[in-house]
Amino acid sequence: MNNKLEEDKYFIVKKKAVPEVLLKVVEAKHLLDSEKVITVQEATDTVGISRSSFYKYKDDIFPFHDNSRGKTITFMLQMDDEPGLLSRVLNLVAQNGANILTIHQSIPVNGIAMVTISVEVLPSSVSLSALIDAVEGLDGIHYLKILARE
Repeated sequence: MNNKLEEDKYFIVKKKAVPEVLLKVVEAKHLLDSEKVITVQEATDTVGISRSSFYKYKDDIFPFHDNSRGKTITFMLQMDDEPGLLSRVLNLVAQNGANILTIHQSIPVNGIAMVTISVEVLPSSVSLSALIDAVEGLDGIHYLKILARE
């Protein structure tokens, strides 16, 4: 397989190329966000998919909104409780031209901290994929999970 393709973690595809189940996951997430339904079961019944399909794909598909003002992304990090590591994460965000909006760090347990960061990715910023890859590549970062994009 092509090494460049292996490095790419995010793709933009036209709606017609996305499998129907993924589109229904987005629709179910929208129903839950808009509070038109209360439970995942109601949302999945409404759009016609199983709950297992919803849970399998819910963190992997988001609608793409291309707006000139920028976009907000919220991600969660599991990281080592190591002096200076959060500072390196925040410096990477700034170096990539993104604006930090909020930071929340839990009290570390067993040497591991959970940090939630919201950033505004400006039109002048490097790509979102490059920012995420840079943060994930830091020593001491166990995983990064994107929680929301607006």
